[in-house]
Amino acid sequence: MSGHEQFAEDLALYALNALEGEDRANLEKHLATCSACRLELEQLRGDGALLALSVMGPKPPQRARQRLLDAVAKESAQAPTLSQKARKDGPPSARRSWWGFLGWAATAAVIVFAASLWKENAALRQNVSTLRAAFGQQTLELDQSRSVASAITDPQGQHFTLVAMKTPPQPQGKAFYMRNRSSLVFVANNMPALPSQKAYELWLIPMQGAPIPAGMFKPDAHGSATVVNPPLPAGMEAKAFAITVENEAGATTPTMPIVMMGTGE
Repeated sequence: MSGHEQFAEDLALYALNALEGEDRANLEKHLATCSACRLELEQLRGDGALLALSVMGPKPPQRARQRLLDAVAKESAQAPTLSQKARKDGPPSARRSWWGFLGWAATAAVIVFAASLWKENAALRQNVSTLRAAFGQQTLELDQSRSVASAITDPQGQHFTLVAMKTPPQPQGKAFYMRNRSSLVFVANNMPALPSQKAYELWLIPMQGAPIPAGMFKPDAHGSATVVNPPLPAGMEAKAFAITVENEAGATTPTMPIVMMGTGE
């Protein structure tokens, strides 16, 4: 038996770190002087890596799969003979037994299982991230709905009804204001349409001092509009709310005339 043939059956096990004892020492001594066997060893290691990665990516080359299958078949065919020889010639360390083959097969199975588990964990992490984003959006929407409901139903809130100043009171606005929370919800109906460069601006009229901007709005096609929780000074007591027509960018002081106004009910 030539040197290559003698060690060819050990290379597959050595590639997966499943060769032990005297067989391993003899093979490593041979590899130090045989470039052909070293090349064969690197090819087997590459084939094992492609087999493991096949569960996460493209199908491995047929050459890699066939080489590993051939190695398994060779070990399966030779294991009974080697076992019988071991019983006749001495201790198991003289040659590889069934345990060597089983160790190599178990190592290959662990590689494939670990790669598959990594892929499943990556998919689970992606699903968790998606669920967290959806839950965060739902929480935000729920908090906003609670804020609107609280402003409308809180017994401490002030309600203001705004009516037209110079025309029949067809347009109407309703402001729900809680100064202890600086919370304001304003709802308008039947508001006249405005030119493209204009918008309505809501004003909080305090007990003392200048009017405070409380939000810009444009009515929809039905004349309806809302303003929800604009930035307002904390604890500001409101005497009234008013509406003026301003440029779309808004104003810091009301532009006369005031088109709608309402005091607390």
